Amino acid sequence: MSHSTPARDGQTRPDGAAYPVVKDETDWQQVLTPMEYHVLREAGTEAPFVGEYTDTKTEGVYRCRACRAELFRSDSKFDSHCGWPSFYAPLAKDSVVYLEDRTLGRLRTEVRCAACGGHLGHVFEGEGYDTPTDLRYCINSISMTLEPSESPEPTAAG
Repeated sequence: MSHSTPARDGQTRPDGAAYPVVKDETDWQQVLTPMEYHVLREAGTEAPFVGEYTDTKTEGVYRCRACRAELFRSDSKFDSHCGWPSFYAPLAKDSVVYLEDRTLGRLRTEVRCAACGGHLGHVFEGEGYDTPTDLRYCINSISMTLEPSESPEPTAAG
C-alpha cells in the first residue's frame, strides 16, 4: 500500500470534509516550483539546515506557500537545532490537520495545511524541549512564506 500524499488524496481532509482550497494537480504544478510541488503535494522533505526560515528571527506570520493560509506565528518558533523551522503550536488549532504517517517504519504525525491539504512536515511530542506545549512542529521552510510584522509608524518628535 502506498502512503498518503496531498497529490493522491488532497481534496479530502482526515475528517472527510473537503479542503476549502481545491485545485487539480496540473494547476498546483503551474503555481508551485518543482521543489515546492514535491514537498507540498508529494509529501517530500527539503534537506536539513538549508531552508530559508530555519534560523530566521523575523517577527511575523508564516503562511502556507500554496494557498496563503495563516499557519504559525513567529512567537511560537524556537531553536530546536533539528535542521528545520520548529514551532511549539500552530496559529490556531484549526489551521493544520494531522494524519498518521508510518512511511519510515515507525509512527509519526504528519501536519498538513487545513485549507489546501499541503504537506508541511511533522509534529513530535515528548522530546523535552522547554516550550509551553512539549510539541515540536518540524516544518519545511519551502512549505511556507513569512509575512513580516508591520513596523509601527514613526512618530514625530515634538
